[in-house]
Amino acid sequence: MNTIKLSTREKIAYGLGDTGCNFVWQTVMLFLAYFYTDVYGLSPAHMGTMFLLVRFIDAITDPLMGSIVDRTKSRHGRYRPYLLWIAVPFGLSCTFAFFTPEFSETGKIIYAYASYIFLTLMYTAINVPYCAMANALTNDSQERTSLQSYRFALSTMGGLVVALVALPLVDLIGDGNIQKGYVGAMAVMGFGAIALFFFCFANVKERFTAEKEERRPVKDDMKLLLKNNQWRILFILNVLLLTAVVLKGASTMYYVNNVMGRADLATTFMVVGMLANIVGAIISAPLFGHLDKPTIYKILTVISGLLSISLFFVQPDNIFMIFALVIALGVIQMSTTPILWSMMSDVVDYEKTRSNRSLSGMVFSTNLFAIKLGIALGGAAVGWILAGAGYVGGASEQSQEAISAINLLFTVIPGVVFISLAGVMAKYELDNKKLAQIKALLELDAKQQHEDSKPKVHNVELTV
Repeated sequence: MNTIKLSTREKIAYGLGDTGCNFVWQTVMLFLAYFYTDVYGLSPAHMGTMFLLVRFIDAITDPLMGSIVDRTKSRHGRYRPYLLWIAVPFGLSCTFAFFTPEFSETGKIIYAYASYIFLTLMYTAINVPYCAMANALTNDSQERTSLQSYRFALSTMGGLVVALVALPLVDLIGDGNIQKGYVGAMAVMGFGAIALFFFCFANVKERFTAEKEERRPVKDDMKLLLKNNQWRILFILNVLLLTAVVLKGASTMYYVNNVMGRADLATTFMVVGMLANIVGAIISAPLFGHLDKPTIYKILTVISGLLSISLFFVQPDNIFMIFALVIALGVIQMSTTPILWSMMSDVVDYEKTRSNRSLSGMVFSTNLFAIKLGIALGGAAVGWILAGAGYVGGASEQSQEAISAINLLFTVIPGVVFISLAGVMAKYELDNKKLAQIKALLELDAKQQHEDSKPKVHNVELTV
């Protein structure tokens, strides 16, 4: 089995798929909590509860989508066709989520739930196969890290576009009507997402998919994953990581408006953070791609936590220091992301050596559920903490208790969680040495299957 080196064009095309995804998802991360409380009219408690309750649906749909993807066969491949099939409804879902209907209070709550559920379902339907497709593009672990580096540099550019143009579009399209402005701006973002997913579909190629595997029920696949201790570690890590990321991301608008008292800097603040993220994604593979992944990941997460906590001690009027720390945090934190997603691909390969099952869809779908669970916990925590601190949506002034809560949400609380990730990774053991063993076992398996059409189970198993 030859090692596949991807062309720059294909890496860019793959990354642009996540640019399109971020046209939608970064609008959700940056603006949806604020939109629901200050534009749509939901109470912070209602908003937080909704973010959490919808995750119970994801607990079913995410693994189910992973199972469907792992069983898909089409002339376009196993993962790639979903980019074509789901792009349009995914783009539309963003528009629906930011639409404010003229309903009663109960009707608006029902619509918020329905539109948010549709958004999360479409995100699952397109993002599970998109993420799992990385394993089908190349069989080389370092090349996958490079692929993920391109992906997250370009996905962050999608977030940069959102940060640059979303609020100006709201003003331009709304022309004084903020509700009209939000739905119009998000329709533009959704259309961009559709176009980029189509481009990604047209310019990537699946090369490595297991064609001959025993059919098993979804529950059996889940049992296999639950026995995989390396998968369990990444699942827990993703829940905690995204909780922290959303605590920081969802409180950004509140932090700029109420702690710094500089609503005029909101767009600049988000743009600078996105630019820092792009730098972090770009430098990740060149600086860290050849190092031991678990070790460098632990080091970088601790640094991220310390930088985040240090923001709490900066005076709100010290704009230079706040921006400097936000930039440093953005670079360091985003440089860990390609490493993490490459480790997920490594877990797929490890599972293949354990059970002779290619569960790429299941591995990525369950970790996407972990990510969305973290997003829900973070979003719910923001809503509940703001409600508990007496935050009043749309008020010109907030209480000191509310301002202090916002400051903690943006700095100390996520910082502590970032540091805790190093402890979660303590028993993760797929280092460079074990990855070389895994690759050798998979090459042996490919050679045996070439000689014998019947799939074979290894007599040798890597122990972790």
